[in-house]
Amino acid sequence: MTTIGLIGSGNIGSTVARLAVAAGHDVVLSNSRGPESLQDLVSELGSKARAATAAEAAASGDVVVVTVPLRAYREVPVAPLAGKVVIDTNNYYPERDGVFAELEDGSSTTGELLQGHLPEARVVKGFNNIWFGHLQSLARPAGTADRSALPIAGDDAAAKKAVSDLLDSLGFDTVDVGPLAENWRTQRDTPVYVTPYGAFGELPGTPASAQVVREAVAAAKPVAG
Repeated sequence: MTTIGLIGSGNIGSTVARLAVAAGHDVVLSNSRGPESLQDLVSELGSKARAATAAEAAASGDVVVVTVPLRAYREVPVAPLAGKVVIDTNNYYPERDGVFAELEDGSSTTGELLQGHLPEARVVKGFNNIWFGHLQSLARPAGTADRSALPIAGDDAAAKKAVSDLLDSLGFDTVDVGPLAENWRTQRDTPVYVTPYGAFGELPGTPASAQVVREAVAAAKPVAG
């Protein structure tokens, strides 16, 4: 099984950790407040989980999930992520993150920002278009008729395969939307953002097949040029 490093352990990070442990993976959790603040979550997750610093989580993970507010992406440790597969869950919320000119004018995407910060890592955008409650409630075993799919984007084929394999183990099919430059198609306010899986805040959610996700991704329109 794989060791999953988590840089950020909020709603998405802790949900990924729960799914990963349930699938038999080890998880190494970190956040901005330090390992001691994660003891309750680690106790809940059991022997396959431990808390660490962000640098330790980065170094320990076979796959590392970066799930911090976009405004903090430059704080992600660089050296221990060289060569690693990194899943970027970031979305851009100007009211929270401040204004990023390159995102406003469409000259970059959130995934490309993190890739630029981590030049030797292999960044794949994922987990950014689903509410964490639905991420937990819609996970299904492989082959289940009502299995949902999640979109990913990235520039490295082997990294995308690793992420697809991980998502499969967590309970989801994958829709590859192309290179990181295309990850605007899965961001906030696009057709595939939250809605295909049900209303935000309402459980249990609505399964969204690969075909449903594919069609929603294709319907996205750029907001800036």
